[in-house]
Amino acid sequence: MNILVDADACPVKEIIVRLAKKQKVPVTMLTDTSHLLDDGYSRVITVDKGRDSADIRLVNLVEDGDIVVTQDFGVAAMALAKGAKVLNQNGMVYDNSNMDRLLFERALGQEMRRAGVRSGKIKKRTKLDDESFERAFVRMINETI
Repeated sequence: MNILVDADACPVKEIIVRLAKKQKVPVTMLTDTSHLLDDGYSRVITVDKGRDSADIRLVNLVEDGDIVVTQDFGVAAMALAKGAKVLNQNGMVYDNSNMDRLLFERALGQEMRRAGVRSGKIKKRTKLDDESFERAFVRMINETI
């Protein structure tokens, strides 16, 4: 089992590394050239800056039984199809019961943005978000080990 992280905009990288180290689970962080990462534990793969370049590389690395952390519904869907367990930075677990709805909502949001409709403000990240992620991530690691 490996932990693969869509690391470009991931706010929980430190939590992932701390918990993975404790369980001795390897972590691979994927990012493009606009970000610099070095946490002393993770393998960092930096790809050229380009639309979805880190996402494509991440999906190509996923194997059955891996854990993937991403907020991208498309990456989540492809990782699930390859047998990975997937969650986002707030602790929401992606699975076959919610993926169709999430992909539909993403497509609907894209259509609305193309039509010029803007949604509400993005809420600020809280300590509760980190705690929710940590609980879900620990549970997922324990289920996978």
